[in-house]
Amino acid sequence: MGIKERQGRDRETVRRAILDAARDLFVSEGYGNVSIRKVAERIEYSPAALYSYFPSKDDIFFALASEGFDLLGASPAGPGTLDDQSTPLKRLRRTVWRLYEFSVEHPEYFSLMFLDRSVPRISRADECFPSARRLKLEIEARIRACVDAGDLPPSTRTPVTFRLLTVGLLGMAAMRLSHRVPAGEHPDALARDILDVTIAGLQTGIPLRSNAVGCPLEEPGDARASSMSSLSS
Repeated sequence: MGIKERQGRDRETVRRAILDAARDLFVSEGYGNVSIRKVAERIEYSPAALYSYFPSKDDIFFALASEGFDLLGASPAGPGTLDDQSTPLKRLRRTVWRLYEFSVEHPEYFSLMFLDRSVPRISRADECFPSARRLKLEIEARIRACVDAGDLPPSTRTPVTFRLLTVGLLGMAAMRLSHRVPAGEHPDALARDILDVTIAGLQTGIPLRSNAVGCPLEEPGDARASSMSSLSS
């Protein structure tokens, strides 16, 4: 291995250590309570050394959020076989289920991205988080496919449907991660029931009062809005 390759490997090792330490601190203490100095102390580096990797604490968060959205996009679409995805509605259900599954498999990333209201606002996720954009477009396409197949009524509004399909799962994930599910209740079963009941309600064509403006998939971590809205366009 040449000198440049070794230097590159060493630099990536330090970068990984910074991100891992920052993620743990952000989740355990809250983003707003963690400084660059505290992250540096965790990995026994000087703050000046960290600045050579990340210009600011916000840049560390952006890197972690990018990793989180990559993991979310790569999550398996729930248990079952490929036969379970034989209809547009089943494909939609399994794609949306990724959101809850992500909270189970990667709770630290989920908490940082969707529960901490102090993280910085992101306004151009098309450029910052292509994985988030791809997931949003995939869910929207699956909603439209359900309408075309007759699984959802022609009156279905894609942005509102997106919100309704996701907000319940995000809420259940938040309750589970904050240990607010009473003993004897099963959060996974509750999450599945929430999704199934939401889909059943949408299929009735019931008039919806809600409206959805924009897509908070593209603006996670808006401290001025409910963090539970950040995945429900």
